[in-house]
Amino acid sequence: MMRNRHAVQLVMLLASVLPGLACADAPSHRQEVETLFKLTRMEAKINESVDTVLALQIQQNPQLAQHQDALRAFLERHIGWNSMKEPLTEMYIKTFTEQELKEMNAFYITPTGQKVILQLPELVQERNRLAMQRIQENIGELQKEIAPQPAE
Repeated sequence: MMRNRHAVQLVMLLASVLPGLACADAPSHRQEVETLFKLTRMEAKINESVDTVLALQIQQNPQLAQHQDALRAFLERHIGWNSMKEPLTEMYIKTFTEQELKEMNAFYITPTGQKVILQLPELVQERNRLAMQRIQENIGELQKEIAPQPAE
């Protein structure tokens, strides 16, 4: 009797877990990620990040300019779209259900969703500029707080 109850519990546990595992990387789930990447222009953003890293590296170390082509090839090989697409796809599959991806895609396909995609990077940059400006304007306050106090 006890063995039957354990067998039933095991079957119920497997029945609840296996469908989720079987669907975790279904082609339709992967397709939703690919749709999201297209809607959010992920490939272009990754490629832009290669350009940004390249420019920053040369700015910080000007002698790298003579090796720009080799540095670009290195960056594309390791952080370019072709090397990042599959790991990013797996991250999104693990993080978001297929239904969640469908809902995101339904938003990003709208004019408002497309506006978010276009405007959000600029808003983030503006927020960062504002934060730095406020820190610079108020740094004296911090300097006063951490300055050594004269002995009484």
